[in-house]
Amino acid sequence: MKIQWYPGHMTKARRAMEDSIKLIDMIIELVDARLPISSRNPDIDQLGKQKSRMIILNKSDLADERMNQAWEDWFVSQGYYVVRLDSRSGSGMKKVQQTIQKACQEKIERDRRRGILNRPVRAMVAGIPNVGKSTFINSLAKKGCVKTGNKPGVTKGNQWIRLNKTVELLDTPGILWPKFEDEEVGIRLALVGSINDDVLNLTELAGHGISFLKKKYPIALSQRYPDLPDSDDTFVLLESIAAQRKCLKKGGEPDLDKAASIFLDEFRSGKLGRITLEFPEVSETKPQNPADDGDFRKEDNLPASDTKEEG
Repeated sequence: MKIQWYPGHMTKARRAMEDSIKLIDMIIELVDARLPISSRNPDIDQLGKQKSRMIILNKSDLADERMNQAWEDWFVSQGYYVVRLDSRSGSGMKKVQQTIQKACQEKIERDRRRGILNRPVRAMVAGIPNVGKSTFINSLAKKGCVKTGNKPGVTKGNQWIRLNKTVELLDTPGILWPKFEDEEVGIRLALVGSINDDVLNLTELAGHGISFLKKKYPIALSQRYPDLPDSDDTFVLLESIAAQRKCLKKGGEPDLDKAASIFLDEFRSGKLGRITLEFPEVSETKPQNPADDGDFRKEDNLPASDTKEEG
């Protein structure tokens, strides 16, 4: 399944981000907790050299909780400050401002030694489309200062938002990269809605999602769609879902397009349960970053329904 989607406005957005880097002290990068690596744009690491870095594991309420902990430990081991968050409910938001101050403590003390007082930390909020940046900022600011939406590409240009006397945020448009080197990355992004559905074959995409769940989260799949046939043919399974959801065309033929849309909506909204699409590599090394406050346990790398790791 080939997925390439890089509208012209993303090139403009990347250039704007490049121009803004020199104005900020740190980068707050939002990733989707269900696919923390696939939902990262590698350009941000290149652009953000020499800046303090925070990873927000957003939509963590939709991800497998054991995987949330494993991913938090993994990112901490890579030198990032990490906060798990559900922007919609505001859960985890208090920790964000505390972590901003902690991540920029060296900069704050340097300013104080130079006699520069009360200069706010300037943080760029970055991430790919539909990862929840605008909702995050609105929740953090406790007011609707940024447009929000459930479709990729709502934020069109850079916007400065003053949170308080100590923090200013720069909101940036979501940027995908021009080409997915790994086809699976594009599929995962499409599954969670980070790529516009209008350019996708939803029936084929739903087949990928069903196949993943059957392998990694079979109980979640069977609980949502009882009496699925014992088959590895995703076409057959999607037909069964169509029948269960009464997605039928005239003459009783299953409407696979409608069934695919229902499956994707239920997957994305969490109705199938808390699902993580990719898992961190097993690490025997305990993180040394002082931000770490937990052990990285090998057994936490896997969803409960599986016995070995893939992805």
